[in-house]
Amino acid sequence: MRTRATKTLEELGIPYELLEFEAEEFTAAEASARLHIPRAQVFKTLVLRSDSGAVMLACAPGDRELSLKALARAAGARRVEMVEARELMRLTGYVKGAVSPLGTRHGYPTYIDSSALRHPWICVSAGVRGLQIRIEPSRLEKATGARAVELTGPPG
Repeated sequence: MRTRATKTLEELGIPYELLEFEAEEFTAAEASARLHIPRAQVFKTLVLRSDSGAVMLACAPGDRELSLKALARAAGARRVEMVEARELMRLTGYVKGAVSPLGTRHGYPTYIDSSALRHPWICVSAGVRGLQIRIEPSRLEKATGARAVELTGPPG
């Protein structure tokens, strides 16, 4: 299946693998369980807005919570908050449960939790519910222009 996310990788010549599963809950935990992948390697893509109105993406592992304070610090903002689900399509071109850091409508700054770099590969949404991209973290960084920073606390 070809999506905007996979098209982005293909245009950049970046290798990836597609993994498909029957999605019902649209969560990283569900993707982890159905694909038999550790939750620490399934990264959720969250869309946030700073106090100045700047939109950004944060990729966090499925076994951890995003620290809004850590993201605000990395983004040079006083505060950040999640955007409402109804805004996702307009801002990214993706629906809830399918937001990918690749192929968004606008080139938002992207931050990825530095824990990604401790894995040989991670999974992120391919832009369709039930479809994940398996990719080397350094290649995802290259494709998105992401900054790897500490965004989460200990696994929960």
